[in-house]
Formats: sequence, C-alpha cells, structure tokens
Amino acid sequence: MTTEPRSQRQILVAFGAIMLATLLAALDQTIVATALPEIADDLKGFDDLSWVVTAYLLSTTVTVPLYGKLSDLYGRRRLFVVSISVFLTGSALCGLAQSMGELIAFRTLQGIGAGGLIPLSQAAIADLFSPRERGRYQGYIGAMWATAAVAGPLLGGTLTDSASWRWIFLINLPLGIAALFVVVRTMRITHVPRAHSIDYGGALALSVGVTALLLASAWGGTTYAWSSPEVLAAAVIGVAGVVAFGLIERRVVEPLLPLQLFRGRTFAVSTAAGLLIGGVLFGITIYVPVYVQRVLGASATGSGVVLIPLSLGWVVASMASGQLISRTGRYKVFPVFGSLLVLAGCVLLTRLGEDSSRTVVTLDLTVVGLGMGSMFQTFVIATQNRVDRAEIGIATAAIQFFRSLGGSLAVAGLGALLTAQVVHGLAHATHTVFVAMVPLAALIFVLALLLPEHELRTTH
Repeated sequence: MTTEPRSQRQILVAFGAIMLATLLAALDQTIVATALPEIADDLKGFDDLSWVVTAYLLSTTVTVPLYGKLSDLYGRRRLFVVSISVFLTGSALCGLAQSMGELIAFRTLQGIGAGGLIPLSQAAIADLFSPRERGRYQGYIGAMWATAAVAGPLLGGTLTDSASWRWIFLINLPLGIAALFVVVRTMRITHVPRAHSIDYGGALALSVGVTALLLASAWGGTTYAWSSPEVLAAAVIGVAGVVAFGLIERRVVEPLLPLQLFRGRTFAVSTAAGLLIGGVLFGITIYVPVYVQRVLGASATGSGVVLIPLSLGWVVASMASGQLISRTGRYKVFPVFGSLLVLAGCVLLTRLGEDSSRTVVTLDLTVVGLGMGSMFQTFVIATQNRVDRAEIGIATAAIQFFRSLGGSLAVAGLGALLTAQVVHGLAHATHTVFVAMVPLAALIFVLALLLPEHELRTTH
C-alpha cells in the first residue's frame, strides 16, 4: 500500500507536484476549445471538427481505469512520469500536424498521456490527506483551474489570432517539462510492492467496447447513416466488448474495475453523476465557442474571453465549498445546490439566438461555473471516504473514467447532431445542441438528491 510522507514539508512539496500536473491537464482543456474553428479552416476539415476532441477524449477515457489500477500496484509517482512523458510527446506532434488526420492521430496519443494526469492527482491527494482535510486541498487545486481559466482561453485565442493555432499545443512543452522535473525530484510518496496480477483481458475488452460505441455515436447520422453496416457493426462490437468486460471482471483475481464497488450507493451514484457531468461540461466548453465565433461573429480571442467566467465561477465555488466541507464535515448540500445551478445555466443557454449578446452568454456560463465548482469534486470526496485505501486509485479513476466517457459520448453525439442540423443554419444547430443538454443536467440534479451523506473520516 502507499504511505504518506512523514513531515509536513514533504507533504506540501508532493502536493505542489500534484498542483503542477493538474495545471498541465487543465490548461490543455481550456486552451484548445477557442482554436477549434480556426484549426478546422486551416486543415480543411470542419466536418471532422468533433474528432479533434473525440479522439483525445476517447484515448483518455479508455486509459483512465488502467492508470488507476496500475497506480495502486506500482505507486503514483511512476505512473505520473509515464503519463506526463506521453502527453508531452503527443503535444509536440500535434503542433507539427499537417492534416486533420494527423492531428486526430496525435491528439489520440496526447490523450493516452492525459488519461493519467487528473485521476492520479486526485488519488495522490487521498494518499496525503484524510477525507475531512481533502475538501480544503481540493479547493487549492481549484487555483490551478483558475490559472488555466484565465490563461487558457485568452492564450489559445491570442496565439490563434496573432501567430498560429499550433502554438496552443507547443506551449504545453515548457510547462510539462517543469511538471515532470518536479514530480521526479519531489514526489516521494513511498510505495510498498505487493503480489498482484494485471487484468489485461479486461483492459482490452473495455478499450474495444468503449472505442466501438464511441465510433458508432460519432459516425451515426454524419459519416454514415444510422442504419448503415458500419454503424451497426460498431454498435454490436461495442456492446459485445462491454459484456465481455463484465464477464471477465467477475472471474479475474484482480479486476481492472471491481464490480462490487457498484454495490455501494455512494460509488454508484457518483459514477453515474460523473457520466452526465462529463457530457454537460464538454458539450458546453466545445460548442459554446463554436456558437460565439460562428453565430455571433467573435474572434477566437473573443470566444476565449466568454469562457473565462465559467472557469472563474468554478474556482470560486470549488474553494468555498472545499473550505466548508473541511470545517463542517457535511457535503451533500453542495452537489444538490450545484446541480440546480447547472440545470438553470443550461436552460438559459437554450434562449441564446442570433441576436444575443456576449454579455448574456457570459452570465449564463457564470451560473454553470458556480454549479460545477460546487459539485465536481464533492462526488470524489464522498467516494474516497467510502472505499478501502487499497482501492482509492481505481475508485477515483472510475469516476474520471465515467466523466471522460460522458464527455466523449456527448462530443460525438452532439457533434453528429450539430452537423445534421447545419443545413438549417448554425444558430439553429447550436440551439438544438443546447436543448439536448437540459435533460442531462436534470438527471444530475436527481442523482445529487440520491447521494447518501456519511461522516467524513478525520484520519486515513
């Protein structure tokens, strides 16, 4: 099992490495969105716009559980080095891409690396702090999202307008090298090896199943008809892969994702909420910039400015809720209140049209950001409080997996919906996308009401 550093200084230095890794992942998410329309124009691939995001999310999704399990077996530090190194390689290649096909392929590689950054960071926090303390430190992690919130959209839009969209990927390199250096030199969370086996069969079945299902979602109604052999074959393979994964997990000694975790209500509710949160979050952060640029006529920099209030509202709510959770030990009120705000924000987005102002968009996104910040990490804290220490890595990664899966399905499905509606005009198409997110937000609110509340432990 993993043991925490003994001195407060060691704990804070290790936490600094976690914050740098989180900044790396957060910056990449916020810096790319504002440049997507320009990337599509430059590489002449607007119809493949969603694949620039889908490929990244797909590879991130299928690798998250494996990172979580391997980190429980081999330690967080070793897996951090692997994930950051792969992420940097993918970032460099994305900056050099000469076609949409190359960019999509390199984004896939980048996503394989990114699959470890956020779940490993969250699991490492559980190694360092008790459940009661984690709320406070999760709030500090919000400061990294604040930095990414301000720097990401503005930097992405500015680089796209004044230089080239390629720099939004190349800018990752100095930050990533710094994060890698800090992790190697300072993250001294010791790890005691134990006898184990790796569920390669489960990993393969899950990867094939999820990949095929996402391909069916992305192809349907755009590249191929929903009734086409390609879409039907992908759907059948996807279902078969997921079923095979379930059967394998029941039989192996050390499953990639222990199915008994779903018997716990907290874990089941949190993973389901993660799926829907990922769908709403990525739907908003990808398609609001498309609306602002293509319908309202803003520049890439302008669409980046619009996104900043979402992230800043997120950070303010995250830090405030984290402090209150640590002081009171109560957490359920925050996902309930937060999900209600997200639902209200999504409803407000459906009222946007061709004549709407960017100020209105900013206010809508502020509401969504405050809601996301109130609930996003709370489900993680609740889950980590209810699982054994030896399963913290995989339990944390499972929530991130379902978030990424929800984001992948949303980007693919909403992208197909957007493309299918473009014939009626982009204003109509983006409105349809925003309407589709409302029922997802409503279901998050229902799940928040179902989340049980247990006393947060004050020790490991």
